[in-house]
Amino acid sequence: MPAVDVVDETFLAVPPPVVKAAFANPNAWRTLWPDLTLEVYADRGDEGLRWTVRGALTGTMEVWLEPMLDGTLLHYFLRADLPGQAGPRELRRELTRRQFAAKNIAFDLKTTLEDGRRPGCPP
Repeated sequence: MPAVDVVDETFLAVPPPVVKAAFANPNAWRTLWPDLTLEVYADRGDEGLRWTVRGALTGTMEVWLEPMLDGTLLHYFLRADLPGQAGPRELRRELTRRQFAAKNIAFDLKTTLEDGRRPGCPP
């Protein structure tokens, strides 16, 4: 089992292709995850992306975009290990940091992509 196992879900009131576009550009990855090197191993179209992860962590990451109601349920998974030996305190700190980062990414996307739109209101 990986030392860092982050799972997050956030509803965005925009269709999956709009959310996918936010993750499609590799230049955006450096902004979202500056200490990670990502390589796509599965492009699932409007259903999202899967990456291998290197750098500060080694493992896999995925964004799964599930159509839901009038928008998208953004599922985020990060399963990775720290390089070398890490104590319990360091592991917990890294896990918490990655959990907050995942939610911040989702909320930033929500604010930007929804542009004030409320669920149930026309785009």
